[in-house]
Amino acid sequence: MSEKSEKILLVDDEPNVLESIQRQLRNRFEIKTAQSGEEALEALKNCGPFTLIVSDMRMPGMDGVQLLSRVKDMYPDTVRIMLTGNADQETAVAAANSGQIFRFLNKPCSTATLATALALGVRQHKLLTAEKELLNDTLKGSMKVMSELLSQANATVFGAGSRIKDLVARLCEKLQLANSWQYEIAALMSQVGCITLPTDILHKLYAGVELSPDERQMYEQHPEVGRKLFTHIPRMEVVAAMIGMQLHRMDEYENETVSSVDEEACRGAQMLKVAIDYDLLSYQGLSQNAILQRMKRMSGVYNQEILDALEGIKIKTVQGRVVNLKVKDIQTGMVAEEDVFANNGVLIIPRGQVVTWPILQGLDNFSKQVGIQEPICVRIGSVED
Repeated sequence: MSEKSEKILLVDDEPNVLESIQRQLRNRFEIKTAQSGEEALEALKNCGPFTLIVSDMRMPGMDGVQLLSRVKDMYPDTVRIMLTGNADQETAVAAANSGQIFRFLNKPCSTATLATALALGVRQHKLLTAEKELLNDTLKGSMKVMSELLSQANATVFGAGSRIKDLVARLCEKLQLANSWQYEIAALMSQVGCITLPTDILHKLYAGVELSPDERQMYEQHPEVGRKLFTHIPRMEVVAAMIGMQLHRMDEYENETVSSVDEEACRGAQMLKVAIDYDLLSYQGLSQNAILQRMKRMSGVYNQEILDALEGIKIKTVQGRVVNLKVKDIQTGMVAEEDVFANNGVLIIPRGQVVTWPILQGLDNFSKQVGIQEPICVRIGSVED
């Protein structure tokens, strides 16, 4: 991507300064201008996204520090540069040290110096977006592959992880949360600690059968197993904390131990609590309205803001026709309407699971080696709101 294709916003209350800079750099950068902090925010809202914003320090009303601080919160991917006079340098250095700006430049600033700073700002933006793409796409894709592989070991639990992730993604969008990749990975891998549990416990849980005290204690240890696994992965500290606290009731966050944890991790864990319990009740056949009514009656268990967001989401349902097929006719994208078992009683595909390529391969292998109980009841169609 060329520098000319990167949008830059210049903010200064002196029109002559803006016109001069725009004239000198227009052949190299795509430049928009604003004459106040308020006008800049309006431009960011209506003409964004911007790669970079350059603001004068001293302006009537909203000054440069105030503007760039708001830009940092509202548009964190936009790189921020400040123009400042000698008298403002102490303020500018403080702003730079607090992370509000990428660079500050002395006024008057030569065209060559400004052009170099803009080029460095564009490069910084590319580094930030490249890292974001790595986290959003590569890391999430890797975790999805791992989840699908784990589903071969326990189809019930890791099939649930995919559904929980989809619900958490919808909640993040509804709540307009930044860094949604962390919440989605935590949701997808929330059940990873269940790999240590006996299959009978998980079958009882998903069937709605009450666990014995010993079984309940064993089940409640799985989040800590998952947390310890993720603490070994760089950049996954917040995800690990979300996974570790996924079974906490809302009223447990008032004690000193939990309150010391990062706010983002607490919110993610609270979202997991809502999504996991919703998925479990949905798997047992309850409607969305019935689930919401039950969850609302459970005082102190759930984050009310997240419950309200859930109520505002129309949960996706699978449309299409239900058919009974042989193993050889099953294709990716179909959804199991009933549990699919091998002839030796092993659960291969849980009810509600979308058939993916790894699941299809496992189904084929079991069919050849052990045999599958046929016909298989699946739904053919699309997922709709």
